[in-house]
Amino acid sequence: MMDKQNSDNSTKANNDEVEKHRQSMGKAFSDKHIIAEKLAGVKHRIMVLSGKGGVGKSTVAVNLATALAMEGKKVGLMDIDIHGPSIPKLMGLEGSPVDGTETSLNPVKKDNNLFVMSVGFLMQNKDEAVIWRGPLKYSIIKQFLRDVEWGELDYLIIDSPPGTGDEPLSIAQLLTGIDGAIVVTTPQDLAVDDVRKSITFCRTVKLPVLGVIENMSGFVCPHCGKITELFKSGGGEAMAAEMGIPFLGRIPIDPKVVESSDIGISFMKHYPKSKTAESFRNVVKTMLELPEISRSSDKEKTSKG
Repeated sequence: MMDKQNSDNSTKANNDEVEKHRQSMGKAFSDKHIIAEKLAGVKHRIMVLSGKGGVGKSTVAVNLATALAMEGKKVGLMDIDIHGPSIPKLMGLEGSPVDGTETSLNPVKKDNNLFVMSVGFLMQNKDEAVIWRGPLKYSIIKQFLRDVEWGELDYLIIDSPPGTGDEPLSIAQLLTGIDGAIVVTTPQDLAVDDVRKSITFCRTVKLPVLGVIENMSGFVCPHCGKITELFKSGGGEAMAAEMGIPFLGRIPIDPKVVESSDIGISFMKHYPKSKTAESFRNVVKTMLELPEISRSSDKEKTSKG
């Protein structure tokens, strides 16, 4: 009798677990469907990744978004670095209020054609530590995709935190029709080795890699403008060639980039004739040439699962 009761309890527990999983999967498909509809007006979706912190990934994302906006494109910049959101400071938007309704949020407007959303805007105290596990991070990223009123955009640039954790995985799971990822590295072997993992991650989740940027590649002298190799260069380019990934270019170190980032002004707008700005524009040329992905079947795919 006891064995039968135990068996019945075990069967019920298994059935409950299967039902929870079914409901969870159904909700995930529903979320993807809603997001596909919500972002139907976004022509290009690009994630900026790095395998290692400290390579200047967010600075690269900000300057690429700004350069695209300077080309007359309507651009959204979404910061999904939950634990270290640096985009508000880099953009000079710290303390900016976020408005909206009970069911939607409006991105913070930087310029007429540049719009930003970051968890940094939602924190009452900028020094407050965000101590969230995976499900909470997934939830806020889903909200940024589903509830933010991005409207019609030429480009949505998604700045991801270093590594291959919950945040980039959430984007890969929730957002259909991604053009691909731009992977940022520095020339040193340590950074390049970690970037290989980012490329492997992209291949595992079937996210195209648009190319590799080698940041901090040489130093631009503020006096003569000559580029000097402080560390080394070419590591990112060699790795890209080895892994069969396009190499998008080198971005040299420029003291004016650091200065602009610290005070929240646009480097691309204030120093458009610099060698570093020219390097960013060369990368943007590749982004401007991206073919528009047909997403007419997005809803179909999400409804089918």
